[in-house]
Amino acid sequence: MPYPMPYPIEPMLAVPGELPLDRESYGLEVKWDGIRALVHLDGGLKVTGRHGAEYTRRYPEIAGFGVRNAVIDGEVVALDAGGRPSFERLQRRMHLTDPEPVMVNLYPITYVPFDLLYLDGMPLLDLPYRDRRSLLDELDIGAPPYFPGGSDLLTATHAQGLEGVVAKRLDSPYRPGTRSPWWVKVKNLTTRDVVIGGWKPGRGRRAGGIGSLLMGVFTDEGLTYVGHVGTGFTDAALDELQEALRPLEIAHSPFRDPVPWRNRWVRPDLVGEVAYTKWTHEQRLRHPVWRGLRPDKIPSEVIL
Repeated sequence: MPYPMPYPIEPMLAVPGELPLDRESYGLEVKWDGIRALVHLDGGLKVTGRHGAEYTRRYPEIAGFGVRNAVIDGEVVALDAGGRPSFERLQRRMHLTDPEPVMVNLYPITYVPFDLLYLDGMPLLDLPYRDRRSLLDELDIGAPPYFPGGSDLLTATHAQGLEGVVAKRLDSPYRPGTRSPWWVKVKNLTTRDVVIGGWKPGRGRRAGGIGSLLMGVFTDEGLTYVGHVGTGFTDAALDELQEALRPLEIAHSPFRDPVPWRNRWVRPDLVGEVAYTKWTHEQRLRHPVWRGLRPDKIPSEVIL
């Protein structure tokens, strides 16, 4: 007897860390620098993101793969001229809910499938990862291979300028909506999500606009200041940020701790991603570089 297709499904998430010591118990996948998306195929096609975000019209390039009845987990990426995922290119598309054909042509996306959660009336969530991947590979829909845990995939991704790897226990089930230690993301670049709590006015060429963004993360005491980021912005990104932050302006700082300088404050509703070199002893991000807004993330999840 077939089981009804679950809809929508929250994706299972990985914890950050290092490669596991018992590496033979894991498979390694390339970590794709994009946005998580689940494809639901049941006579038609629906694409959802985290928290039930509707992506079907946003990414019309995602088709049915010739599969009639399935739920597929994967990543939306935008590739650069060298075939590497470019988060900057993806930003051109990720805010467009119904993109014009010209934008689809200029900034095409690719869907990278890497898990199979439901097939032909049968939920697969309790199957081990290795078995789900075997069924996914049999569909022949372009899923990249995974590699033995003892392989040197992390070094290879570093050499190719890729973000890193995800180590997944071969016997792990799929637990929707959980961040499980069964999956470990190992990055070549250190990145993290931050909440925007305000901005410092710019000088010179940036006079009258954003000079740097004030970053925070949530702790038990509230939004905690972790530094400001003033590099990594394109002119288009600054214009986009100015437009997004203008309706969020408030009179008082949202941070629990004092923040230097004369600033403009905003409600902490937006999440962004930065790359950085390390944390300081004062709990500040050292040498942060802006990578972009993350509309697929919610502020309450951005914790220390």
